Amino acid sequence: MNPLVTIIIPFYNCSYVNQAIESALKQSYQNIEVIVIDDGSTSHQELVTPYLNRVYYLGKANGGTATALNYGIRHASGDYIAWLSSDDLFIPDKINNQVQFMIQHKALISHTNYHYIDSLGRITHANVVPDNRYHNLQVFYRTFLNANPVNGCTVMMHKDLFQYIGMFDESLRYTHDLEFWVRVVQAGIFFPFLNQPLTMYRWHDDMGTRRHSDEIWMEYSHIQERSREAVMGLIYKNGGC
Repeated sequence: MNPLVTIIIPFYNCSYVNQAIESALKQSYQNIEVIVIDDGSTSHQELVTPYLNRVYYLGKANGGTATALNYGIRHASGDYIAWLSSDDLFIPDKINNQVQFMIQHKALISHTNYHYIDSLGRITHANVVPDNRYHNLQVFYRTFLNANPVNGCTVMMHKDLFQYIGMFDESLRYTHDLEFWVRVVQAGIFFPFLNQPLTMYRWHDDMGTRRHSDEIWMEYSHIQERSREAVMGLIYKNGGC
């Protein structure tokens, strides 16, 4: 089985975007389409130019990552969708290994392990998620009480998922991913973890996590407060206390 997989790369003034595109195009899995969503960039668009005959390049007014992801999802032809930030990288077997994992587990969504890399692409922390961190649902759900346990660029989703829980919340500029994962688990949707490092998550001075830390914390605190009761219910349901 080789279903079509769409890789969506939201792009806004990022000097690493060509590296992200290269990693998407160099996947060992061949049945892919790559969609680059230019979220109103004013710089670095020339880095995309060499790839215009191999990717779909769609522009829109600036609105944030959630709006870019939703725009890409609406234009995606794939049965499965993967999100790659423009400053991160996919390991060559990322799509192949994860889509087979999802088919095997009949999953609508999954996430994987990953590495941290620096501005030059050097691994600074391998296998960020410790072995057996998410060996059962109770441990996974409990992590939601004080952290975001899912790195967005490790996620693959079946297109049917959006019919069940909707799209990313465009009112959240920075924590749309956490809010989406919470909706997934609240809906009782199986969210398995593949313990393979298939994504390289880049830490650098211009990343949004560093530049917008105060705004991120405000959004994060709001989501945590709003979802705490539901997450505690999931923990109790799966044998926690």
